[in-house]
Amino acid sequence: MTERKPPGMSTQDWVESQIRRAQNAGEFDDLPGAGKPLTKLADPHDPDWWVKDFIRREQIEAEALLPPAVLLRKEKQQVDDKVRGMRRESEVREYLADLNKRILINIRDTTGPVVPVGTVDEEAILARWRAERPDPAERPAPKPEPVRKKSFWQKLFS
Repeated sequence: MTERKPPGMSTQDWVESQIRRAQNAGEFDDLPGAGKPLTKLADPHDPDWWVKDFIRREQIEAEALLPPAVLLRKEKQQVDDKVRGMRRESEVREYLADLNKRILINIRDTTGPVVPVGTVDEEAILARWRAERPDPAERPAPKPEPVRKKSFWQKLFS
């Protein structure tokens, strides 16, 4: 614990003497980062440094910070890739209907930047999706399961 400031000494002189005493004792030797510039002081002034540092530290995806209109436009561009992984037509229709609904809600909401985003053509996307699917007639028919004989007890209680 440090000693108290003597009554007749100014605070600045007392602090300077404490620093000199610690330097002479070698308490500042071999500190981490010794001889290296301070990272924040070497950079030019950026008023948003704390936001950028938070995004980097918390590993937040920068895409999550985009306005909804831009996100919808990006999703609309990637709709074919997303639909390609779906197996049922009802699933594709449901996704496209939801996307169109979100686009229409965004068009009605005029806050934020105005980014032109039109609805997707469901039938055109469904036609492309069907064209990529193999024909059901070409798929091999599932093998019928062999008929199992009923046991005596199953016959008795059925």
